[in-house]
Amino acid sequence: MSTVKSDIQIARAAKMKLIKDVLAKVNIPDDPAAFSPMGRHIAKLNLEYVDKLREKKSNLILVTAITPTPAGEGKTTTSVGLSDGLNKIGKKSIVCLREPSLGPSFGMKGGAAGGGYAQVVPMEQINLHFTGDFHAITSAHNLLSALIDNHIYWGNKLKIDVENIVWKRVVDLNDRALRTIKINLGKLKNNIPRNDGFDITVASEVMAIFCLSNNLKELEEKIGNITIAYTKDKKPIYAKDLNAQGPMTVLLKDAIRPNVTQTLENNPAIIHGGPFANIAHGCNSIIATKTALKLSDYVVTEAGFGADLGAEKFLNIKCRKANIKPNCVVLVATIRALKMHGGVEKEDLKKENTELLKKGLPNLERHIQNIKKFGLEVIVAINHFVTDTEKEIKIVEDYCTKLGIKASLCKHWEKGGEGTRDLANNVVELCNKTKKNGFKFLYSAEMPLWEKIEAIAKEMYGASGIEAEDEIKQQIKKIEENGFAKFPVCIAKTQYSFSTNPKLKGAPSGHILPIREVRLSSGAEFVVIICGSIMTMPGLPKVPAANNINLNDKGEIEGLF
Repeated sequence: MSTVKSDIQIARAAKMKLIKDVLAKVNIPDDPAAFSPMGRHIAKLNLEYVDKLREKKSNLILVTAITPTPAGEGKTTTSVGLSDGLNKIGKKSIVCLREPSLGPSFGMKGGAAGGGYAQVVPMEQINLHFTGDFHAITSAHNLLSALIDNHIYWGNKLKIDVENIVWKRVVDLNDRALRTIKINLGKLKNNIPRNDGFDITVASEVMAIFCLSNNLKELEEKIGNITIAYTKDKKPIYAKDLNAQGPMTVLLKDAIRPNVTQTLENNPAIIHGGPFANIAHGCNSIIATKTALKLSDYVVTEAGFGADLGAEKFLNIKCRKANIKPNCVVLVATIRALKMHGGVEKEDLKKENTELLKKGLPNLERHIQNIKKFGLEVIVAINHFVTDTEKEIKIVEDYCTKLGIKASLCKHWEKGGEGTRDLANNVVELCNKTKKNGFKFLYSAEMPLWEKIEAIAKEMYGASGIEAEDEIKQQIKKIEENGFAKFPVCIAKTQYSFSTNPKLKGAPSGHILPIREVRLSSGAEFVVIICGSIMTMPGLPKVPAANNINLNDKGEIEGLF
């Protein structure tokens, strides 16, 4: 009996091409003016070269998923598999992904570069330090923190209220002990002890700005507009008041250049930026997506977690900022995850259970309905597992047919691009059909912030309404009065449920969305609405993935999935 290889074993055996040969597939010349190699298999594109590329009528495909479960959905894997499948049927396709964070890599997931024979490589580098983009973002963010405290130390000319500094520090690791800390405890004469804390880098406003900027100049301008603190009379203080935007942009000047790697089938993959969708806006960089649209005919991109979080933010936030719209949406589902939504325990997932599978299907239907509210067409990708039975697969396919939706059984984990031929053909057909689609935002920019939150809660989450303390309502009102009423909202909540209760599976309705905190991201140009018990600095599980990651006697990494 053959042994199933692990993701890292498959990745390690990959026959990678030199990056110049991968780039040649999309007509990028082997020229220093076009790209800078980062070793043999990774490159950073030069922005000057990208800017000179002509716009073309390419197709943008958004890959999203049902509500996540511990059973796994395989959104990144499907994105890679679909792009390989499109290339397999003769289309020029690029996959655009987010960069993995060290937080989940050493926490719950152990990596995020796809899986099986639908991966991006070199997997180890991508999952670890990659090209150093996240370190640059972390450094730029914390430089601003240092400049704030230095300004206060040297006399506080701006009259910053040390009790009202809203700019935390960040680190790209899950470390709950850093959520709330005290700083300036030394004995220096001008030290003023104060409360502070850390968020994870992927929740940083610098990360959001990085991913929502169309160019380097816009990046610098947006950084300057970051609200860092307030005076005692509630006057906002911005990063530009400290002249922080210049040095912060300097730290990001190379990071902002898109990274290009390859799939296992040697097709180009752009991996750039990586905010989480449960605590941030969950999309890769605008620069990466627009670059891919200039270079290929089909661009496959993903948005984080389920469609209620990632897809909603991609459509309401990223599409507004970038002036782009998808031609169609691929909704990833697994039989395993749907059974969990129906009530099957994780240890019983390998057993056929048609009854509880049917009970989980409303989760799939809710996500389909949500996507259609944006005027978009959707295809369901059934990410196949070997334990799926023919009867279970047919139930899902028949359910989709009843809803008027095509469903493609996808075996990309096992077969790579060959396993997504049907999905690729269906995507091409739908893109041709919807060249002039009826895409629309869920809410208008002119709507009050409270109504925007309410629209998402009711239309996306099935909630009956929203609630907040009077203090929160006053904060929202103040944000509007200060000139930010037209900003979109970015909701931070658990990814595991349509509600704020992670244990509430399926498609719950009638619940209330409780608003716990409001944060103005004046640089990124959205308002973060923190709901329920979600944390912007996650903690590690009882047994973190880090416990199983090590170097073997050959110096090879083991345990990184």
